[in-house]
Amino acid sequence: MTGIAVKLFVKFQTLMSNKDGQGMVEYGLIIALISIAAIAAILLLGPKLVTLFTNVNTSLTPPTP
Repeated sequence: MTGIAVKLFVKFQTLMSNKDGQGMVEYGLIIALISIAAIAAILLLGPKLVTLFTNVNTSLTPPTP
């Protein structure tokens, strides 16, 4: 019985010390946060940008004779 418990403990310690995929998970989280921030900025600033470019466009169009 003790041998099985020791083998399970060693296997558990091996699994807990394996950190191969940790860097990829961190990069994935960073990319997800940047994406959420970009989408939020576009949703919040989108209407203001449309208004700004519309005003610039109307200011640059030549008057009709």
